Amino acid sequence: MLMSITEALSEGDKVTLVGFGTFSTANRAARQAKNPQTGAVMEIPAKTVAKFKPGSKLSEAVK
Repeated sequence: MLMSITEALSEGDKVTLVGFGTFSTANRAARQAKNPQTGAVMEIPAKTVAKFKPGSKLSEAVK
């Protein structure tokens, strides 16, 4: 099942497991950040990340 979800997300699809939640992807923009040890500014490139939104049944079960 995890391989199927991974494959779908890599193709840009959304996967919904009824009662559990929804897996999707989002684009993060490029940004600048500071290294806390050196203070040097570095560029963090844009990337696609996985997202998960829990379903109502899962949220209720965890409460």
